[in-house]
Amino acid sequence: MAITLTSLTDLSAPGFDDIIDVRSPAEYAEDHLPGAISLPVLDDEERARVGTIYKQVSPFTARKVGAALVAKNAARHLEGPLADRPGGWRPLVYCWRGGQRSGSFATILSQIGWRVETLAGGYKAWRALVVREVYDTPVRAPVVVLDGNTGSAKTEVLNLLPGFGVQAIDLEGLARHRGSLFGALGPQPSQKAFEAALAQALAGLDPARPVVVEAESSKIGNCRLPPMLWKAMVAAPRVAIAAPRSARAAYLARAYADLTADRVRLGQVVGLLQPLHPREVIADWQAMAAAGAFEVLADSLMERHYDPRYGRHRARMPAPAAEVTADRLAPGDLPGLAARIAEAVLGLAKV
Repeated sequence: MAITLTSLTDLSAPGFDDIIDVRSPAEYAEDHLPGAISLPVLDDEERARVGTIYKQVSPFTARKVGAALVAKNAARHLEGPLADRPGGWRPLVYCWRGGQRSGSFATILSQIGWRVETLAGGYKAWRALVVREVYDTPVRAPVVVLDGNTGSAKTEVLNLLPGFGVQAIDLEGLARHRGSLFGALGPQPSQKAFEAALAQALAGLDPARPVVVEAESSKIGNCRLPPMLWKAMVAAPRVAIAAPRSARAAYLARAYADLTADRVRLGQVVGLLQPLHPREVIADWQAMAAAGAFEVLADSLMERHYDPRYGRHRARMPAPAAEVTADRLAPGDLPGLAARIAEAVLGLAKV
């Protein structure tokens, strides 16, 4: 039996024990349904081989070769990852279009006695729902942008807002990138995977309450914000955090501990600013990095690089709808700051 999804929230309703992606590892790595496990019935090389036979020999020969490979790989999954599944196990199986790969594997599972179902339209149907949400649907809740100069603890404060009754979407968290040259957090998701995570966050919003997102450019690392969301952010009122540079420098030294732990890498990242600053300035910054003078380095980077650029950008924008001051940004100060930000956001919603 095949189930049909009509919205992104439908997937949680049937209560499947596992969601199984039988596409190739490369397809799975690019994007997959939330929570899906990868049990490919054809690996990347096998999929390419069957496709070549289909085009160069015949569809019949391709199906015969493909069936043998599917049976071999299905046996490996049954003896391995699925060996401990009980008799009442209920999986959902999908492939690219809900066709032969998922159908073949589902048939084998159903013959064992498991209550298996397939996804009508496969991953392609899921992707269509994602595209509809992020590209064709206006953001369903009023958007408020959390702004502030570099080092204002915006991301940490943003993630505290739900505790004060305010919806928030952490775009940098979804993109796995802190949005600056120094912001890499490891491999980023593919654009499709980023959009899928964003679509689920957007679909779950309460339209009656504002949602806060952090001020970003139209790209976070390599992930592009969909135009519908970007336009909403540009037009949204802003609540800004105003904190002294000394407090921001101390915050950055703490928040970027993963980067400062590797002084060689930090110096290399600083070197990427060379086209924008004199050679002697870059040398001074790299010396600070090598010496472990991280607060001094952060302060100088903000003074010479980040704050002037933010200032020029904001000069072209309307003034913030509200500004919340913070003299300190230590961990114990952030909940109180988040509470005041939440108050300002909810105040805007009443205007």
